[in-house]
Amino acid sequence: MSWQSDLEHCLRPDEPLAPHCWLRLGGTAEFFAEPTNEDDLQKIVSRCRENNIPLRTLGGGSNLLISDEGIPGVVLSLASPAFGSVSVAGTTLTAGGGAALSHAIVSAVREGLAGLESLVSVPGTVGGALHGNAGDKIASVGSCFHEATVITRSGELSTRNRADVAFAYRQSGLDELAIVRASFQLEQESKEELARRMQKQWIVTRSEQPTREKRTACLFKDPMGQSASELIEAAGLRGHVVGGVSLFDRDPNYVIVAEEGTCDDVRRLIDEIREKINLSTGVELEQALQVW
Repeated sequence: MSWQSDLEHCLRPDEPLAPHCWLRLGGTAEFFAEPTNEDDLQKIVSRCRENNIPLRTLGGGSNLLISDEGIPGVVLSLASPAFGSVSVAGTTLTAGGGAALSHAIVSAVREGLAGLESLVSVPGTVGGALHGNAGDKIASVGSCFHEATVITRSGELSTRNRADVAFAYRQSGLDELAIVRASFQLEQESKEELARRMQKQWIVTRSEQPTREKRTACLFKDPMGQSASELIEAAGLRGHVVGGVSLFDRDPNYVIVAEEGTCDDVRRLIDEIREKINLSTGVELEQALQVW
């Protein structure tokens, strides 16, 4: 029996990955898996393990650079409706790992629940945001985390609660294969005030960063006590161009990819920035952009 038996409905061979990522770059996945329920999800993960098939999880694709040569094995996506629901009970918001973070935040604000509204401009999914503890200068998604159901690399569903998980700058202890769903403990507040704060944050972010534009991504994490954007600016790299990619003029920690841009162009740009910053300041910039 083939490992794909009875999973044909949620497996697609040779799936182009560029349309699934904000940078619109990358080759194909040998198999693209989009399970329609938790049973499908567990079968896919278990069979990949049993057959030694490489397996990666794709979230919203907002901080991902995929090789032009493509990805062997299976790329897993929780984009189906089964993993995208958002619900509220009292002051607890529960969202599927595949739900857009912005959708979860708008739902919370609509119910008068505070804690996540400053992150409305953060792209990606709830699962991806929790995995990397996405945040801004005001808050991070981990600060409101209550509980999560995760799937391990052996295909088992497991519950992780707040006491189990440590959060730090742009990282968390939720390092399993995928976050199936998560809940957040929020605080009751005026809906009008929350909506005002959310809208203000949206406007400020839109004026400074291209976070809602496709073909863009943030390149580096901020070093301790410093700003990656300011370091790049001080190094005279604002607007720096490599092939078909360039740095965003208003925030040089963001890359903009033109139609002719390639994965190799982005890699070269990253290498050039890191080398120049390291030589001039001794700071080793850490990538925020994941590379497959």
